[in-house]
Amino acid sequence: MDFSTPATLHLPKRIEVGSGTAARLGPWASRFERVLIVPSRSTRGMAQRLALAGDIAFTPDIPAEPKDSDLDAALDAAVRHRPNLIVGLGGGSVMDVAKLVAVLWDSGQSLSDVVGPSKVNQKCAALAQVATTAGTGSEGGIRALVSSSETGAKLAVESPYMAADIAILDPDLTFTVSPALTAATGVDALAHAVEAFTNINAHPLVDGYARLGIGLAGQHLAMASADGDNAEARAGMLLSSFYGGLCLGPVNTAAGHALAYPLSTRLGLGHGLAVALLFPHVLAFNAEARPEKTVEILSALGIDSADEIAGAVREWCTSLGIYMALEAQGASATDLRAWAEEAHAIRRLMDNNPREMSIDVAEGIYRDAF
Repeated sequence: MDFSTPATLHLPKRIEVGSGTAARLGPWASRFERVLIVPSRSTRGMAQRLALAGDIAFTPDIPAEPKDSDLDAALDAAVRHRPNLIVGLGGGSVMDVAKLVAVLWDSGQSLSDVVGPSKVNQKCAALAQVATTAGTGSEGGIRALVSSSETGAKLAVESPYMAADIAILDPDLTFTVSPALTAATGVDALAHAVEAFTNINAHPLVDGYARLGIGLAGQHLAMASADGDNAEARAGMLLSSFYGGLCLGPVNTAAGHALAYPLSTRLGLGHGLAVALLFPHVLAFNAEARPEKTVEILSALGIDSADEIAGAVREWCTSLGIYMALEAQGASATDLRAWAEEAHAIRRLMDNNPREMSIDVAEGIYRDAF
């Protein structure tokens, strides 16, 4: 119980958890005259379940891996509508864009002004986050990422101003998520907790949330992927995702996410799938530095032996329905070195890893996942 290193945790002001809680947004939001909803193509139709009233508008649909141009389109919609409430209705990409719209649309700052930690000057509108997938836990965090149209790199913004005024975790909204997306985003939720748990910045406060997130994923992800109508499994994974998201504020992720980013920005894979494909190999690489915690993680996943970690965890991911081969996702062996160099340069994450990861090691992990 080492408290020698301080940690700061920013939470949503209000959290609604449970079946049917999406409808609680309307009464809470009744004091706001102009509401701007940030949706994805698949969540736009869910807006009626929020019981919102007043002058409501929508941004253009946010794609799975948004770029700065998608943020610009959302900001244009905000300037036209002049909202005093922004509602993120979707998964992590949607909620990240909603955060940025809430702090930028009337601030005089641009995205380039705020990339990095603590550069946002103000909040321009209240922010409600309604999660419709169990993956990023973005509803509970203060970070947002979009990709640069020019370089393809992820642009990360972090600010307490981006904390939600209300976060809603209604498992009923996740029932329509496909088995493949449920599995991939579920491993992403698990990876958030695992990377924070094994991080060089690991903290007793964060370890508690991480253990909850890991345990819930081990208990519920297989069932949620196999039976999307299982209410208990859906609820369990939504909580797993939320706890994983809480870990990111004080501690952040590490090499696993750094390695995943080129798979999204260069190969076009969804973020959850990119993380999942690498998860077994990164866990195995870091086991030497965190042996006791690794055994604890494996136990939560129902894996008894710490031998052949990568193979055992890869088999666990495969049992969820994830096809665990980069080559099958369109990767070429000639791409791996460049991706390794790009991932190695993401020091804000790589520097958190419990073992130093060289470019050669990063390339080897891609080859192991190939």
